[in-house]
Amino acid sequence: MQLKPLKVSEVNSYIKRLLQTDIVLSNISIEGEISNFKQHYSGHLYFNLKDDKSKIKAVMFKGDADNLNFKLEDGMKVIALGYVSVYERDGEYQLYVKEIKLSGIGELYKAFEELKSKLEKEGLFSQEHKKKIPFMPKKIGVVTSSTGAAIRDIITIIKRRFPPCNILVYPTLVQGINAPEEICKGLEYLDSRNDIDLIIVGRGGGSIEELFAFNDEKLARRIFKLKTPVISAVGHETDFTIADFVADLRAPTPSAAAELAVPEVTYLLRELDNRFEGLKRAVNNKFRHYNLELENLKTRLNLYSPLIQLRDKKIYIDNLLKDLSFIMEKKIDSKNAKLRELKIKLDVLNPYLLIEKGYAVIVNANDNIVKSINDVKLNDELKILLKDGKILSIVKDIDKEDNINEFDL
Repeated sequence: MQLKPLKVSEVNSYIKRLLQTDIVLSNISIEGEISNFKQHYSGHLYFNLKDDKSKIKAVMFKGDADNLNFKLEDGMKVIALGYVSVYERDGEYQLYVKEIKLSGIGELYKAFEELKSKLEKEGLFSQEHKKKIPFMPKKIGVVTSSTGAAIRDIITIIKRRFPPCNILVYPTLVQGINAPEEICKGLEYLDSRNDIDLIIVGRGGGSIEELFAFNDEKLARRIFKLKTPVISAVGHETDFTIADFVADLRAPTPSAAAELAVPEVTYLLRELDNRFEGLKRAVNNKFRHYNLELENLKTRLNLYSPLIQLRDKKIYIDNLLKDLSFIMEKKIDSKNAKLRELKIKLDVLNPYLLIEKGYAVIVNANDNIVKSINDVKLNDELKILLKDGKILSIVKDIDKEDNINEFDL
């Protein structure tokens, strides 16, 4: 007899009842390492519990999560208490956690911390060794999986932001035991080329074990020795790997790596326009400045020009000559007036004018004027000067009179 076919929801519901009635699964403690931890905005916690062979999905609802006295993180080794059931919509079984106890740090996380501490002491993370990321790379090499979302995001964003940039993809494994060696080969190949300006290495998100290929020591040392600048883009923003620390620049996601790798062409065009306008303003300002300076120099040249100086000196000399001529004329007029005054006085004192009136001038033999009878003696020869000649005479007698007014002149 053939049984009636069941609906999918009926099967999932049946399995759920079986699990809930199982004595072991209805109240179970599971020890494992937390990976792929996420906290929903609602407050629910989602993560995987894993060991070296397997993993199981787990959820802890907000009401139970609020009772935790520590913060869950990837790599923690814990003991989770709860029950196993089926999420009917997806048909997936998972552990519904009621309580969590710390059991110790997971082996992968411990290995990560030990390697991080070792390489940091050696200086592989030192900022002084970081190479500068080129502003406008002509060609970018990408080492990642050729089938993941990461490569699609990188190519799409680079071509949208900066179309002139060429991209060379070196496809490789990004998880598993062979992944580190393949990633190293890809880095070596791209670094050996002369046309690669920048390398992006990474992958999309995943659990701590899925990202652990990028915590490999050989890979870290290979990145450190590259001559080409490297951007590491592994997982999500909260994921950190050794490759992130040793790379020249760490991007939180592959998409962010593409944005950091190239400038946006529209921004460059705007910036070019702005700088061109700024350059025009600067040139115009310079021209205005130089024109003003030229005018100032012309003014100064006019002030100090030899021709201008000669013209001004000529005018100055002409003015001096005018002043000198005026002064000379005044001086001459003054002297002429003085001369006329002296002439009048001279005329008054001129003995010849007295002679013209009938007077005479008597001089002795030495031509000295005889002013008094005391100046002569008997028999002296005298000259009597008249207006029209002279008379020679000899003193015969000297008669001293008391009053000359007795003469009738």
